[in-house]
Amino acid sequence: MTQADPHQRVRAAAAARGLDIEIRERPQAHSLTEAAALLGLHPSDIVKTLVVKRPSLRLADARSVQATGSGTQPQYLFALVPGGRSISWPKLRAVVGVNRLRLPEPELALAATGYERGTIVPIGSRTDWPVYADESIVGRRVAMGAGSHGYSLFTEADDLIRAYGATVADISQPEDARD
Repeated sequence: MTQADPHQRVRAAAAARGLDIEIRERPQAHSLTEAAALLGLHPSDIVKTLVVKRPSLRLADARSVQATGSGTQPQYLFALVPGGRSISWPKLRAVVGVNRLRLPEPELALAATGYERGTIVPIGSRTDWPVYADESIVGRRVAMGAGSHGYSLFTEADDLIRAYGATVADISQPEDARD
């Protein structure tokens, strides 16, 4: 896959949803603070897109789904979390309505989205997994992964939330806090 391919996929997916985006090349940074300074942003305006794996369906549930042809649950979801914060697993589990969630291995995240970790964005993902956005990004212009290393995507968080029908909730905690 060439460097431009992910950007073309991102741009096409954004256009299909009427989402205005800007993709910019950016220098490598060694910290969130450095990245924010390079982009002229506050650290909380840099949004991490985390792929989260849901529990697999139990055999009885799978048979029910096969019998009815409905009720399937997605295997993954996207969690949008601002810089300086991390997923609060208890909060996210409560919003999603499951007992277990976890970050998948890098190769599973790549297979689920078509993007490597550090470049993941819900826009143009191989599958439109459900999106859960931390409420603190509402009303902000944010930077996030752009599908390839060395680039950032800028968009209005409210437009992204609307375009993807994202669930907005308190799903994060300060990074130094632990569950």
